[in-house]
Amino acid sequence: MKCPFCGDTDTQVLDTREGEDGSVVRRRRRCANCQRRFTTYERVDLKPPVVVKRDGSREDFDREKLAASLRLALRKRPVPAETIEHTIERIEAELLSSGASEVPSTVIGEMVMEALKRLDKVAYVRFASVYLNFEDVGKFAELIRDVQASARRKRSEKNTDDDAADLVRS
Repeated sequence: MKCPFCGDTDTQVLDTREGEDGSVVRRRRRCANCQRRFTTYERVDLKPPVVVKRDGSREDFDREKLAASLRLALRKRPVPAETIEHTIERIEAELLSSGASEVPSTVIGEMVMEALKRLDKVAYVRFASVYLNFEDVGKFAELIRDVQASARRKRSEKNTDDDAADLVRS
């Protein structure tokens, strides 16, 4: 592996870890020449599906475009970079494992929306505001109300679970 800092090809693997789903191998390396450390990722190189855009045009799936969209939605949000990377990997793996040669861009958009809904509500609303292309403020407000109602339900369920746990401890 070539060092990204000095270009030397003599690097040493310090640590190897397999990803959660076993499809990615993460390696921490150190350059023998400049002693700097860096991380590499190994994954199976499968042919991803072609993305069919809303206007009917087709383009190759671009992992970096997916990553940029997620990072933009999650910008300045308290979500660790590792969590974002896992989300990207999960979406990409789902697309690859589908076996489809083509996939509509709307399917990818829905996958991103579902992932963001679980990760961060603000990022979800950010992404949805662009992805769903709201032309009516009322529809945007409706989305926000739905997110707020979902958050209230989750808090209520958590409080009920906490109350039950307190009763068990008593």
